[in-house]
Parts: sequence; structure tokens; C-alpha cells
Amino acid sequence: MPRAPLPITRPLTPNEFNTALVHLYRGELSRANTWRVRLDGTTNWAVLTTGATLSFAFSSASNTPVMILLNSLLIMFFLFIEARRYRFYDLWRTRVRVMETEFFADMLAPEPDSDNGGPHWRELLAQDLMEPHFNISVIEAMSRRLRRNYVWIFALLALSWVTKVGIHPTIARSFTEVYDRAAVGPLPSWFMLLFGLAFNGGLVWLGWLGEKSQESSGEILSRNEARDKMGSGTPNE
Repeated sequence: MPRAPLPITRPLTPNEFNTALVHLYRGELSRANTWRVRLDGTTNWAVLTTGATLSFAFSSASNTPVMILLNSLLIMFFLFIEARRYRFYDLWRTRVRVMETEFFADMLAPEPDSDNGGPHWRELLAQDLMEPHFNISVIEAMSRRLRRNYVWIFALLALSWVTKVGIHPTIARSFTEVYDRAAVGPLPSWFMLLFGLAFNGGLVWLGWLGEKSQESSGEILSRNEARDKMGSGTPNE
């Protein structure tokens, strides 16, 4: 049987619109808080695994320093997971900031229309609700989380590996002795040192990329930053 046409909805009154927008704000704020808590989870995993690895590596002179290298790769995997979570958090918090700066701030201190010929903030919000998109790329998210938290973990792991190789099983007397200890099984010392330089050089590049990317300088977006981010996102992956 043919479906009956849907009834035409009546226009919302100002009170109904304000109530609906407040509920939307509360929902988006709850989403942002949920994903913000999930960010702390992956950071805690990274800290705990690093602490356990270093405790094992330095508990005995016979324990191999390879565990420190493997833990560095594991921390990189945690960084990737946290970057994916950060993209979702950034999506919800951008919506929250748009409503705070455009709706609530205008209620407290009304100003002339500041759209400057661009799309209205309600159009940006409606478009983002109908076609959700991430506001930053995975690389940008990894760069931000690296500079905020993970740079200290990677620096500690690099220093711990150099210290482990230099003092165990005995304190090294020369650079040649440290160089010889860098070998891992069939992998020669030059390969391990080259791998370490490439790995840490990649981290430096990743952190430097974040400084050059076009994103907010802090966690709290200004009015214009929130509008720009919502209007210039990337498709979901």
C-alpha cells in the first residue's frame, strides 16, 4: 500500500527552538566528555606499559634492552589509537564551541551579525549534523597528542635504552663498546642505530608538522576558529 505523506511540521516558536538547542548542546557536550575520558585511557596504557618495561629491563643486568625498543613500537600504536579518538573528540567539541560562542555568548552580550557574508552558524551546524566530517586529519591528531603527552614517553624510552646499553652487563668504557652492544641478534649495530635515528627523526618531523598545521593554538577554540574548523573539515575515513 502506498505510504501516507508525512504531515508538514509547524514552525518552532522561539521558546521551543531555545529548548531544543539547549538539549542538543547538552548531548554534544556529553559526547565530547566521553571521548575526552577515552583519551586518558590510552595515555594510561602507554604510561603503565612503559613503567613495566623499564622495571623489567633494569631489574637485572642480563635482561635484554630489546624490550625497550619493542615498547617504543607499542607506544606508537597507542599514539595512533589516541589520535583516532582525538578526531572524534575534536568533532564534538567543535560543535559545542560553535553553540557556546554563537548562541550563548550572543544571549549574554548581543552583537551585530558577525558572519561577514559567510554562512550563518546555524547553517554550519545543520550541515555538520547532516553530513558529519572530521575537522583534522590523522597526522595532525597524532602530532598534537605527541606534543602534548607522548613526547615525554618517547624521550624517556630513548634515554633508557642508551642507559641500559651503557651500563649493562658492565659499565662501558668506550663508545666502541656501546656500539657493539647495540646489535640485536642477527641485526648489526649500524642497522639498529640507523633504525633508531629514523624512528626518532620521524617523531621530530611529526611534532614539527603539528606546529605548521592550520589548527588552533590551544584546546579552547575562539569564535572564528570554531567556525573555520566546522566549515573546513575532511570526509570520514
